[in-house]
Amino acid sequence: MSHTAHIRSHRKPRRSASTIAMRAGVAGGVLSTLAVAGASGSANAAEPVTQTLELPTLTADLAAQVAQSADVTQQAAASYELQAERDAAAARAAKQAEADLAEAKKKAEEEKKKKAEEAARKAAAERASRTAERATLSASVDTGSSDSSGSSVSSSSATGSAAAVIAFVQAQVGDAYVTGGTGPNSWDCSGLVQAAFKQVNIDLPRVSQSQSTAGTQVSLDNLQPGDILYWGGAGSAYHVGVYVGDGMFVGAQNSSTGVVQAPLSYDPPSGAVRVL
Repeated sequence: MSHTAHIRSHRKPRRSASTIAMRAGVAGGVLSTLAVAGASGSANAAEPVTQTLELPTLTADLAAQVAQSADVTQQAAASYELQAERDAAAARAAKQAEADLAEAKKKAEEEKKKKAEEAARKAAAERASRTAERATLSASVDTGSSDSSGSSVSSSSATGSAAAVIAFVQAQVGDAYVTGGTGPNSWDCSGLVQAAFKQVNIDLPRVSQSQSTAGTQVSLDNLQPGDILYWGGAGSAYHVGVYVGDGMFVGAQNSSTGVVQAPLSYDPPSGAVRVL
């Protein structure tokens, strides 16, 4: 073996044929590019330069903004739709409320009409009852009635102030009875008595309790035309009338009979006072 067999050679390694060819191709490409660039430069020097605009690139931020805008638009549409539904519901509710009000008014009118008809029937029945009562009393007077002692009675022969009081109360026979009534076509018991004595300039208290003590107490066996009859206790009477003579009295009795002329036996009084 040679003494130089293990010594590395200082000669450069030979390049392979493929490496040489690749380098040659690269060099050729560079030269070609330079040639084209030179030619292009010459051509550009002769032709006008045309400016071009580049469109913006859709970045991630712009895409997010677009998506957000779409969400806002969708939310606004949903809000408008919800508001439209609410408006429609409110309109339906208002229409229903109007219909309910009209129905309530209709029912109220029908109920009012029904009550008016019922009141009219009741009033007609009361008038018929009073007419029948007056007819009965008139027949009793015409055929002759008895006072509490059983003697026959005839028309009163009162004179003066008593005659004026009696004429007034008899003129009101047939009028209606109304609580608190003081005429001219409706009365309560004390209102009729007060108005009758006012005809002869005597001012009586307004209520029956006071009228029952307004004059001198007299016995029912010693009555005179024009005496005030009362029912209940003196000072606590609940009803008054006027004695017209011959065992008869006139009084505003109640809402069923109105003002009547009747015998004492029809409704016997408790006592009497004399103011004439």
